[in-house]
Amino acid sequence: MSKQKIHIQGMHCRSCEILIEDELSKVKGVKKVYVNHKTGVADVDCECELDQNEVATAVQNAGYVVGEDGKMPLISKNRKDYIDLGIAFFITVALYFVAKTLGIFDLGKSITGGNYSSLPVVFIVGLTAGVSTCMALVGGLVLGAASRFSAKNPRATGMEKFTPHIYFNLGRIASYFVLGGALGFLGSIFQLSTSVLGMLTVIVGLVMLLLGGQLIDIFPFLKRVSFTLPKGISRALGIKEQSELEYSNTNSAIMGASTFFLPCGFTQAMQLFAMSSGSPLTGALTMGVFALGTAPGLLGVGGLTSVVKGNGAKLFFKTAGVVVILLSLFNITNGLNLLGVTPEVLGAFTTKAAAGNTVNDPNVKMVGGVQEVRMTQASGGYSPNKFTIRKGIPVKWIITSKDIYTCAASIASQQLNIRKGLQLGENVFEFTPKETGTIRFSCSMGMYTGSFTVVDDKESAGATQQTTLANTQTQNSGSAGSCSAGGCGCGGAAKKAAALQNNNEPATKPITQGNVQVIKATYTALGDISPNTFTVKANQPVKFEILSKDNGEGCMGSVAVPNLSKKVEMLTKGETTTFEFTPTSTGTYPITCAMGVPRGQIQVI
Repeated sequence: MSKQKIHIQGMHCRSCEILIEDELSKVKGVKKVYVNHKTGVADVDCECELDQNEVATAVQNAGYVVGEDGKMPLISKNRKDYIDLGIAFFITVALYFVAKTLGIFDLGKSITGGNYSSLPVVFIVGLTAGVSTCMALVGGLVLGAASRFSAKNPRATGMEKFTPHIYFNLGRIASYFVLGGALGFLGSIFQLSTSVLGMLTVIVGLVMLLLGGQLIDIFPFLKRVSFTLPKGISRALGIKEQSELEYSNTNSAIMGASTFFLPCGFTQAMQLFAMSSGSPLTGALTMGVFALGTAPGLLGVGGLTSVVKGNGAKLFFKTAGVVVILLSLFNITNGLNLLGVTPEVLGAFTTKAAAGNTVNDPNVKMVGGVQEVRMTQASGGYSPNKFTIRKGIPVKWIITSKDIYTCAASIASQQLNIRKGLQLGENVFEFTPKETGTIRFSCSMGMYTGSFTVVDDKESAGATQQTTLANTQTQNSGSAGSCSAGGCGCGGAAKKAAALQNNNEPATKPITQGNVQVIKATYTALGDISPNTFTVKANQPVKFEILSKDNGEGCMGSVAVPNLSKKVEMLTKGETTTFEFTPTSTGTYPITCAMGVPRGQIQVI
């Protein structure tokens, strides 16, 4: 028994190893073969000296060439590779807008009632795999089944000879759908933590990034890198032996189903994604659509590859590579969202609540000493999704779910130790923020996000008002007339802000005129806006009228209603200033000057 090493060019994954091992095993005298795509070497145990012509033929039958690969550069120096990549990127963008215009990204939602906008991209990944790795690895099994069918049915018509292909792919698609659902169910059973989900999603993204990098052919060294299950698994399952059994439609379907366990990087990236979803339906659809995408290549076997060849093949794979890379970045971003690793955490921005941050959030309402936060969840995410709350005060987070057939209905927050599927209607979570900073939340896949900004209770609205006043006084310090009564300068606005904080007068209710709620006030230089506290109903038009008996002075000569109207109006003696708006969310909204100094409030109930 002797050992020989055979150098082979063009290998890039474990699928290549299986194909070459199978072919070399047929060479006379060969007893055992072990192929390593990373070293580019096949170690052969043989009883005698190998016939090099037979060896070369066997390697060519597998789709490769005998010989040593040259050292692969880190980055391609071929100018045409970059031109093709630019064209591929342009094609990808064009296809995206076409698909979006045609509503292709909504197909999954229209079928299932959920949000599966990534399924068209999963199909494209499957199409790419079907004419590359899956074609190379699975194509031989299809051809084997087809040849045995032809031998058993020599008088079969051309259409009848297509039967093995159909059963093979039906078995493949069915098994991928069922086993994908099982993977999703497995993820839900274990109730993976948000940290584990985040890491899994990032890993999926990194694997997809690697596969996309290999397809665009800009980084040649990546062809030697792969992450797949050991090829021994497919050996242990006897998939090769199954392919050699006497033909039957059942055997063909079983063989197609067993390909779920073959070592293909694309397949295993999708399997990981299916498991990380924690949803049987999402897992089943992901794997089923992926298998459906591989079907055209496998049904055509050599037919489709004859179309996708030469320069056309390079452009096709580069375009697919761009799509895969974009999908990988999307997954990595989602995973980082789940892990709480964002640009803010990395230092691009500060996450700490700076002194002077206002807690006068119209979407946060104090009810019986508790901060009540209301949010709506729909198929498109959360609205509103950003809130400012005070440290040390209990929070009652009320989420109204309008669509539970979407990943947005599974909400998670690692900092709050929350991961739960929402029920239709109101869902309540209670917590007390202990530290200032940012508390993040997202769907279980990290696609839809939101946050709470926690500020110190000492840095409340009053502190914010004083900061604003200080800035205003600095700006007006050299201005004649800045000390005029009612103006911003010399503490006039500070007195008004303090008076507003201590205002115990009951809120003025609106006058109803048809369907419009009318609230009225009067402005004077001495008394400012009076009355200055109002109560109106949400989702009903409001008309706010201010009659000026004096000309406005200083910054208080202007008036605004932030978050309810974009207008900023000047107060002119004898004229009525009018704001018209329809409040859609409950909460307390300030009436201010143009500089943001509070002078009243409108409570929406």
